[in-house]
Amino acid sequence: MEIIISNNANKPIYEQITSQIKAMIMSGELQAGDAIPSMRALAKSIHVSVITVQKAYEDLQRDGFIETTVGRGSFVSAQNKEFYQEEQQRIAEEHLQAAAEIGRMSNISLEKLTELLTLFYQEDE
Repeated sequence: MEIIISNNANKPIYEQITSQIKAMIMSGELQAGDAIPSMRALAKSIHVSVITVQKAYEDLQRDGFIETTVGRGSFVSAQNKEFYQEEQQRIAEEHLQAAAEIGRMSNISLEKLTELLTLFYQEDE
């Protein structure tokens, strides 16, 4: 498992770890039941403190992506994809709500906003 940390990123290091592990789970690189490195081993390999990795693992566990058992380690949870999709939908809803508010304040029509959303959505296809 390769985690790349950028000291120049706008995100805190623990969030970089969290988002990269979530991406590995969603892409299938990490499967349900797979072990992930111990906090100490990951901290050593990416040259950060154990406390930073602990924070990332706590967030992953809270969000349902991993399960940690004392003495056994941390493993990818079977429920993780649903949690991730719900989280991503919530974020998209927040951005769409902000776009709708800006559109109303700027007198941009719903049709134009819909057209722009469709354009951006299909951009990567």
